[in-house]
Amino acid sequence: MYIGEGFAGDGVNASHINIMIGPRSGVVGQAFSSSLASPSQGHCPFMVVIKPNVPVKPMTLYVNKAEISSELHGNATWGASQAAIAKAVAEALIEGLLPPESEDEWCIVTANWVNPGCNDIDEVYLNNYQACTQAIRAAMEKLPTWHQLVQALPQLGNPFYTPKG
Repeated sequence: MYIGEGFAGDGVNASHINIMIGPRSGVVGQAFSSSLASPSQGHCPFMVVIKPNVPVKPMTLYVNKAEISSELHGNATWGASQAAIAKAVAEALIEGLLPPESEDEWCIVTANWVNPGCNDIDEVYLNNYQACTQAIRAAMEKLPTWHQLVQALPQLGNPFYTPKG
C-alpha cells in the first residue's frame, strides 16, 4: 500500500487530498469496496471518470471530506475536483509514475477536501489537480523522507493553525 498527501492553493479554493494506492487484492482494494458499498449521510463515494462511461484507470474512488452544501459546492466537487483527480491519475499511469500492473490490478482511494465556501470552480480544478499530482508522487516515492521531516518540524503549521514560538 502506498499512502500520500497533497495540498495546493490557499483560501476557500484550496485543495487537500489524501490518497491510498495499491493492489485490488489487498487492503486498498478492501477499503475501496467497503467505501463504495457504505455511503453515509452527506458522503457518497463515487467512481472517478474521465467522462461518462470512461472511468479512469487504475479505478479510483472519490470520497468527499465535506458534505455538499450548495449547487456550486456540488459542481466544484463532482465536476471540477473529480475532473482534476481523473487527469492526475491518468497522467500518472501514462507517464509511468504508476507501474503498468496498476492499470488493471490496482485501485486508488482519494479523500478530497473541497471547501463549501469555494467561489472559483476553475481554481478548485487547478488546485485539486496539483494536490492530487503531489499526493500520487508522494505515495509512490514514499515521501516525505526522514530528512524532510527533520527539516520541516521547526516550521510546524498548517492553513488552520500555526503554533506560537
